[in-house]
Amino acid sequence: MKSIVFAGGCFWGVQAYLKQIEGVKFTEVGYANGKTISPSYEDVSNGSGHAEAVAVCFDSNILTTRRLINLFFEIIDPTSINKQGNDVGIQYRTGIFSQTNAQEALIIAEVEKLSVKIKKDVNIEITPLRNFYRAEDYHQNYLDKNPNGYCHIPKSMLNKEIPAEV
Repeated sequence: MKSIVFAGGCFWGVQAYLKQIEGVKFTEVGYANGKTISPSYEDVSNGSGHAEAVAVCFDSNILTTRRLINLFFEIIDPTSINKQGNDVGIQYRTGIFSQTNAQEALIIAEVEKLSVKIKKDVNIEITPLRNFYRAEDYHQNYLDKNPNGYCHIPKSMLNKEIPAEV
């Protein structure tokens, strides 16, 4: 098993999307790489510096880290700064937070490929994971509990199975 943490705007939709990928075994929404210990949603909304993020555990025998990163690219605007959809603020920044040097090198390489592909600068924060705090229970699997809840990710990209390989 391997793990990685993604930030891509509101974590509700990011979690709903990532957990439907073959090989993903567990997802959890939380707050990553901020300045305070054990922040609440209110703290994050008021500038604690954390990103709304999703921790993903996956079976690397089924799903490669490269494939997972590239699937994440499908649900974000990689050129925006502190914004995805209608969500604006530092907590909605886009990032991929690595847990090993090898993982960070892979993330950098994939982001560089994306930049070349779209012929634009990419604004994805690439840093080691410094901290991650589990979000409140009501945020966990929010769109399962609230199917009509707001999400910046098109509904057509949710509630489907995504193969680990193309």
